[in-house]
Amino acid sequence: MQDLISLLKSHGQEQLLRFWGDLTESEQGNLEKQIRNLDFEQIDRLVDEYVLQEPEIKLPDELYPAPYFPLEPAEHEKELYANAVKIGKELISRNKVAALTVAGGQGTRLGYDGPKGTFPITPVKHKSLFQYFAESIARYNEKYNCHIQWYIMTSELNDAPTREFFSENNFFGLDPAEIMFFVQGTMPAIDYQGKLLMKSKSSMALAPDGHGGTLMALHRSGALDRMKSSGAKYISYFQVDNPLVSIVDPLFIGLHHIEGAEMSARMLAKTGPFEKLGNFCISDSKLQIIEYSDMPEDLAKATNADGSLKFIAGSPAIHIINREFVERLTEFGRLKLPWHRADKKVPHLDAQGQFVEPQKSNAVKLETFIFDALPLANKTMILEARREEEFSPTKNAAGVDSVVSSKQMLVERDAARLEQAGIEIPRKSDGTPECIVEISPRIIVDDHDAVEYVKNHVMPSPAPGTEVYVE
Repeated sequence: MQDLISLLKSHGQEQLLRFWGDLTESEQGNLEKQIRNLDFEQIDRLVDEYVLQEPEIKLPDELYPAPYFPLEPAEHEKELYANAVKIGKELISRNKVAALTVAGGQGTRLGYDGPKGTFPITPVKHKSLFQYFAESIARYNEKYNCHIQWYIMTSELNDAPTREFFSENNFFGLDPAEIMFFVQGTMPAIDYQGKLLMKSKSSMALAPDGHGGTLMALHRSGALDRMKSSGAKYISYFQVDNPLVSIVDPLFIGLHHIEGAEMSARMLAKTGPFEKLGNFCISDSKLQIIEYSDMPEDLAKATNADGSLKFIAGSPAIHIINREFVERLTEFGRLKLPWHRADKKVPHLDAQGQFVEPQKSNAVKLETFIFDALPLANKTMILEARREEEFSPTKNAAGVDSVVSSKQMLVERDAARLEQAGIEIPRKSDGTPECIVEISPRIIVDDHDAVEYVKNHVMPSPAPGTEVYVE
């Protein structure tokens, strides 16, 4: 106990033990664990740099649009793309690619009580996001005769219910040994005097350390060591709220490998200058992402001679990252990414133990962003993605990027696949499907699968107004 007191005193954080005498032995153990998990040297530095002073957000003097590989290859690129697909398939089949899902969020904004990954998203069978990904992985395993390891980053809040969900559903047919859950790190909220705040007498006010913290969590959990021992070299990174994403895309993986990139990204052609996607930019020969809120208006609206946006490339947060690159960024147990300050209203206990709900910002939360790793990579690569095939974020209950729009995009993607395979799909006057189609990813994960399925199954054209489930 004395060493704990000395530790806190040396860093000016004695207030964390203010209510120690009121705690049970179990509560004392919980608080002591939180304290000993802190990197106080790092916190002292962050307080000086990000809390006691507000860091200046300075954009580079010069920003240029980032180059990317287009969706459809030019004539001189066709051989490269074909070779990339071949290499990508080989890498997948040799178990060189692991899947990583960022799944620490709750479904609160969806009007759903539970981990977001357990939310029912498919339009006919109402499969959860986790089930949809699991069935996709099962199909990839079968298709490429491989065993894709699946790493799922949870949060302290939803880790237990996420694990229970998988257990109750028998891991959706996957081998439990091929799935690893690990918990995202946290950072304490810090008041404007540099003091760590208490949420209760037995716990600090902690918050997730940002999606950049995924990399540090991989290190701390032993996931990187597990990947290394299994031979996995590449990490396919995606977020749990995007059911359209291709978990392992041979072209993307193959181009990443051929280009010798340490971190690669998919891009979407932005729908307008102010779409809420980060902008891929080049500065000082390095790739970086400038947040839509930080992008100067004149650059956001700048156009080419044909009227298209100069800064057309937006980020949907889909990446391939080399395992060895993550090892380098987390060497010696400290993440080599910049931190970002967010001023927040943080409920906390005051010196008398009274619970305070502030009416204005009273503290700083610090987090890191995954895209800040891009300029640290020795080589990067960007590949364009077709929005309707790769990106349907489920962030709201209705409206833009919502449950409604995501389900509609799933229907449209699956209907288009059947059409390409030769099945006639009834359509409304606006071109949208006049039926609800859901394809099980357990049997079809790409256009080629759809063609083969239709070739080997008798399948009538769906009637207008009907629901169709293909399995």
